[in-house]
Amino acid sequence: MNKRIFLALVILMSLSLIGIILVQAYYINNSLRNTEEQFNFNVRKALSFVSKTIEKQEKEQHIFWLSKAIQESGTKADTTAILNFYVEQKNNDTNETLIYRNGILEENFKLSSALFDIGLDSINVKRILSEKETKVIEDGSVDGGTSLTALLSQIATQEFADIFSESSYNEFAYRRPIHKRVSVEEIDRLLSLKLLEDEIDIDYEFAIYSNGLATKVKTENFELKKGATFSAPFFSNKKDKSNYRLLVNFPDRKEFILSSILTMLILSIVFTSIIILAYSSAIYQLIKQRQISEIKTDFINNMTHEFKTPIATINLALDSIRNPKIIEDKEKVLRYLGMIREENKRMHAQVENVLRISKLEKNELNISKERLDLHSLVEEAITHVELIVEDRGGEITANLNAEKTSVLANDSHFTNVLVNILDNAIKYSPEAPKIIVTTEVVGNNILVHVKDHGSGMSKTAQKRVFEKFYREHTGNIHNVKGHGLGLAYVKRIIEDHQGHISVESEKDKGSTFTIKLPLIS
Repeated sequence: MNKRIFLALVILMSLSLIGIILVQAYYINNSLRNTEEQFNFNVRKALSFVSKTIEKQEKEQHIFWLSKAIQESGTKADTTAILNFYVEQKNNDTNETLIYRNGILEENFKLSSALFDIGLDSINVKRILSEKETKVIEDGSVDGGTSLTALLSQIATQEFADIFSESSYNEFAYRRPIHKRVSVEEIDRLLSLKLLEDEIDIDYEFAIYSNGLATKVKTENFELKKGATFSAPFFSNKKDKSNYRLLVNFPDRKEFILSSILTMLILSIVFTSIIILAYSSAIYQLIKQRQISEIKTDFINNMTHEFKTPIATINLALDSIRNPKIIEDKEKVLRYLGMIREENKRMHAQVENVLRISKLEKNELNISKERLDLHSLVEEAITHVELIVEDRGGEITANLNAEKTSVLANDSHFTNVLVNILDNAIKYSPEAPKIIVTTEVVGNNILVHVKDHGSGMSKTAQKRVFEKFYREHTGNIHNVKGHGLGLAYVKRIIEDHQGHISVESEKDKGSTFTIKLPLIS
């Protein structure tokens, strides 16, 4: 895939994912805001209901009491007079007495019974005049001692209550202490009923404040919190003004509002997480496939280069042998045959490496293990490469100091592991190779350190050196032959032996490979 197309694809996918997340966040935030606004509306509605209901109940009780007091006063309406009504209320808390007076003018009239089809000789009509309004009520007497006193009493009482109750209520109701006008229990009962109608079932604390100061009407745990307290006027007067306010707090308000959209929030998070994981996996796979494609291209180029040289050598050797002058020279023929054999072995070894890795990936490589002495395996591996090291003027030093050396391993494969590591140390030593092999026991494990003084590798190469096909880039220079399969094979074989391999390296100062294997008793 073209690099620009790949980059454009990644950018577009990233922008699409970010857009999806932002849209999800917008709708969740919008839903949360709407839920909160609905909650606030329902709470304010409940507070208004409680305030109006309690105020209505108090006024009805006052009118009932006043009507009863007027009825029990025994007033008579037989002559024109000024009647003075007094209401006396004593406040035991402040030792004050409130006296309310209202004057009413009575005028009597006599009308013919013909106006009223009730079978009476005559009817007395009394008109009550007050500052607020004019009302007409009836009274009379009939032959035989029958009268309408009861009717007059009822009508007069009701008419007077209408005139007198509103003004008297405003006078002495606001003089009563708030804790005698309403109780915590009554507010709690009404408030909880109204909130439950709107499915608000959470704990709350409330209090009544007068001119910004707390009164005795409040719950135990109420705390005034700015920005989190709901407020509504309480006991408003005829001008819709009030010194009292009903305040309510919901300690678990945020949790309640969040719980209303919790299902949607969880599903959104789950699906968004799945999209993110799928996207990340897709990007990772794309990048990995691109890397593999590049590595395979390098592998094919290296493999072609590796095969090209021995094939060319074999062809030259065969052409030389076919030469009549050479074919008669037995020594030269044997020499060319030896070259053909070595190059053939070289190609065969490379093919074997590829096939071995393929079998390992398919778990088709049978590795039988037995009790072996690790020092013997190390010495055998050193024997395989000792002549090459000496030919380049180098040396291998073996410090086999481990006291316990018994491991469970496969002789052939583990020897190949050690040979591969030693071969790498030789190949990546530009000058005469100097290799030190050391063993030591740490806990229940034996460690094998293979240290060289070669070219070393970068930090990036150290992380990827055991990957299949990986070779550190050195531009177009291929002064070290190979195709990146040796160390991948090494790592897989060691892992099959329940071991571990690591590398420490510094550029131009050499590398140290460390193999850790479990000991057996």
